[in-house]
Amino acid sequence: MTETDKSPSFEESLTELEAIVTQMENGDLPLNEALEKFERGIKLSRASQQALEQAEQKVKILLSEQGQDTLSELTDDNE
Repeated sequence: MTETDKSPSFEESLTELEAIVTQMENGDLPLNEALEKFERGIKLSRASQQALEQAEQKVKILLSEQGQDTLSELTDDNE
């Protein structure tokens, strides 16, 4: 597998997505390049969502092994 075939990590994807959003918000990209960036952003977004779903599934499995069947909502103790 070459470096170009390697999927970026979740954190790398977020960093690249932030850069793409910034570039597109500036509005000075040629249309063709903006479309390429948009397409790349969609791919990164989908990959990131999949990574989050896999992490959530792993957490659920670990919790079920500990006898907990569901995740509880995260609460803010400052409220």
